[in-house]
Amino acid sequence: MITVKDMLRDKTGGTLTISPQETVYKGLEVMAEKNLGALVVVKGEKVVGMFSERDYARNVVLKGKSSKDTLIKDLMSANPCYVRPDQTLDECLVLFTEKRVRHLPVLDGEKLVGIVSIGDAVKQYVADKEFTIRQLENYISGDM
Repeated sequence: MITVKDMLRDKTGGTLTISPQETVYKGLEVMAEKNLGALVVVKGEKVVGMFSERDYARNVVLKGKSSKDTLIKDLMSANPCYVRPDQTLDECLVLFTEKRVRHLPVLDGEKLVGIVSIGDAVKQYVADKEFTIRQLENYISGDM
């Protein structure tokens, strides 16, 4: 059974965060530079929200606001759903679907230890199914 901890092990780089007091423009710069779709919003050490491209598109562009004058705290999704390292890939997929989110912060207690995206989950799901298929093919052909 694949866990969130397993998915994090395969990821490179750290988890990028942003303060709720930063501008939306700064958040967009970071996301563009690092090719990310979302940032975890932290106040001190506490996760207080998520800021995503979707938040920007729906709440700045479509409402005629300026990204240089708008703060992350005014657009972020507060109190985001999250996962723990011991939760399974299947549990993540359920949350992505039910909550209609694309990114889940990973908390160990109250400490942020990573983030998983729907892309990470799908990649792991496909890799796991491919492994199972190869194992079954080897079993059937007698190569085991």
